Amino acid sequence: MNLSSCSITAYESFPLIQLCVYIPVLLLGILLNVLALWVFCCRLSKWTETRVYMVNLAAADCLLLFTLPFKTLSQFQQLKVGRWCLVLEGGYFINRLMSIGIITVIAADRYLAIKYPLTAKVLRSPLKAAFTSGFLWIVIICVMSLIKKLEHREEDELCFEKSSVKPSVITLCAIIVGFFIPLIILSYCSIQVIAELMRKKNENCHKEKLIRKAVYIVSANMAVFMVCFLPLYLGHLLRFIMDSISSNCSAIQRVNNFVHLASVLANTNCCLDAICYYFVNKEFKKASPKLAKSKSEASEEAEIQLPCVT
Repeated sequence: MNLSSCSITAYESFPLIQLCVYIPVLLLGILLNVLALWVFCCRLSKWTETRVYMVNLAAADCLLLFTLPFKTLSQFQQLKVGRWCLVLEGGYFINRLMSIGIITVIAADRYLAIKYPLTAKVLRSPLKAAFTSGFLWIVIICVMSLIKKLEHREEDELCFEKSSVKPSVITLCAIIVGFFIPLIILSYCSIQVIAELMRKKNENCHKEKLIRKAVYIVSANMAVFMVCFLPLYLGHLLRFIMDSISSNCSAIQRVNNFVHLASVLANTNCCLDAICYYFVNKEFKKASPKLAKSKSEASEEAEIQLPCVT
């Protein structure tokens, strides 16, 4: 099928939908994330691994939120591909991938702390958490810069839009490495933590209520992550498949519309992260040291917090 004349764009009402959703998301998200940064950086006396990761997550969410008005404006004005467009796209995707990366690292850190408390005492420290976060920032920025440099896009293409129906291998690699691998890691770590918590619940009946809350929180974290991000990346994957098999233009357009709507849902995660700082942290701060103590006497002095990872 010859699709050379097929040009894919977002449907006309999409910028308006973005505007209606992003105004409350932007206001609430910036308020809560800036407040979280202030609390983490200025109001807490002791730096922990959790605190380091949360600061980076809040920073990534804030930076992503700051790109949303420009993203919406660019689609209202049908901004063409150019230097400013590439800067906007780069900033937007860097901060989304950083959020996913930090969430995954938090899940792995939580798994290590609960499952292997003795090893965690050696491997976990605020300094190592800072190095890990810094390494993630550097890798994601470098990779995204390389992707934007290697991408071949026509000058008449729109910003934040894949108008061409030519399959992009770079996009496929970004989908797999940027989301599906982190999803597997996060799912495995969360399931293992839930299993460990359930085992502890059976062993510590007097702590059953507290542990049950912790299980609900881990489950909710994983569910929210999937609800926010999985539709978007499944949409990207489906778009790649349909481009590869040369599906008809209208079918590709429908998938493209779905991807745009799913991206709006994914961006609401910035608010959910911020809400989670206040809703969850108190419960885990109470529950996790008790769980760590029951795991081994040697870990009695370790502060093992299980942070929110929506």
